[in-house]
Amino acid sequence: MPNTAPLIVWFRQDLRLADNPALDAAARQRIPILPIFIFDDQNAKEWKPGAASRWWLHASLDKLNASLQGNLRFFRGDAGTILHDLVRDCDVQGVYWNRCYEPWRILRDKQIKRSLLERSISVKSYNASLLFDPPNTNKLDGTPYRVFTPFYRNGCLQNGIPPRQALRAPKRLLFSDYPIGVSLNEIDLMPQSNWYEEIAAEWTPGETGADTRMQRFLSSGIKHYEEGRNRPDQRYVSRLSPHLHFGEISPNQAWFAVRDQFAENELTSDADRFLSELGWREFSYNLLYNEPTMTEINLQRKFDKFPWADDKASLKRWQQGQTGYPIVDAGMRELWRTGYMHNRVRMIVGSFLVKNLLLDWRHGARWFWDTLVDADLASNSASWQWIAGCGADAAPYFRIFNPVTQGKKFDPNGDYVRHYVPELAALPDKFLHRPWEAPSALLADARVTLGKDYPLPLVDLKSSRERALAAFKSLKPASA
Repeated sequence: MPNTAPLIVWFRQDLRLADNPALDAAARQRIPILPIFIFDDQNAKEWKPGAASRWWLHASLDKLNASLQGNLRFFRGDAGTILHDLVRDCDVQGVYWNRCYEPWRILRDKQIKRSLLERSISVKSYNASLLFDPPNTNKLDGTPYRVFTPFYRNGCLQNGIPPRQALRAPKRLLFSDYPIGVSLNEIDLMPQSNWYEEIAAEWTPGETGADTRMQRFLSSGIKHYEEGRNRPDQRYVSRLSPHLHFGEISPNQAWFAVRDQFAENELTSDADRFLSELGWREFSYNLLYNEPTMTEINLQRKFDKFPWADDKASLKRWQQGQTGYPIVDAGMRELWRTGYMHNRVRMIVGSFLVKNLLLDWRHGARWFWDTLVDADLASNSASWQWIAGCGADAAPYFRIFNPVTQGKKFDPNGDYVRHYVPELAALPDKFLHRPWEAPSALLADARVTLGKDYPLPLVDLKSSRERALAAFKSLKPASA
């Protein structure tokens, strides 16, 4: 046993060594550290990570443990109980962690911090997952922003507190050698079947994978980002979202990687657009921090009376990518196969669910939570409320994405649809996004029988749009 009482470094959504403020601060004490990870699904309750996220978490923890030379200790259960047992059994003198901003974590962490301080245990917490702590982006009167542009331009960029520079990984770490915890496999993150094999082939979780993805984006994607980010048939988006969510790369690292690339020149419109997308991530967390019930409750309360439909069959067809609208089905199948969906397509499938099918946005948020590798409580909740029109700075109710025109515009050659909806691959571009209008002879040549090989449209776009507009117009302002 070591003679010096160790410091616990509690890893959470910061699964990296570089730019890890809690790890950096602990390493500077030059005493042994006890790095731990606790899978606390007891306190998470309904926000336990979904199946795709659990796969990613397992792979990322495996990489982090290797980076820590096999010294990461794993636990499963109530984090407060586990930490108190460790403090007692290992004679711990302090606990360091990086803050998380989901409501259930904030509540739990406050209770843990208070109880540890009562036992005279030093507790240090840091911001490692956001460019700005939410309270630092409020208006001058102390109230939070509810519209993105002033939040980003004033609350973030002009608040007088610039993003901190990213930290280097500690050069040397001293580890405590207490033989505690369980194996990574014993915290039971991996699914029983091998359904994730295609997802695994698509991604490289871990800090090294995140850095590789960042460098690839800087070398090619960012040059075409402003327009290319709308093209699901091309690889111009960064695909950093799961790496950011699990903290394999920090937003500070991404921010300054872009700034440094253009250090000698003015930011291009492509680079500025990417930084503003990091700003949208900040905005989502700001909303969740100030409106912790937005995961389930409409930010605009007048939507509490919205006449949502109850149609389980249509919901299932949407989930399975069997709506009869190729760009929608391609997106839902991409999600199932890869754990990811292109952002433009997320808007299209979201609009189709809540407006053409008139199904509650919470159905979509829950499905995404279970199937996305980048399932993020703040971004997922804010995005679904945005597309439904009930959130802050939301899309206007009359903005209903037409999946046919969206497909033609953003997948003009049909590469995206043909990849994920191969039964339509032989159709010419003219009818690929509207196969129900193709002549019967052409369908026969393409070996497509609608209703058999590919479904007929689930709803009529014109009538479902009119139904949605009528439902939105029926809303009255919420009573005071």
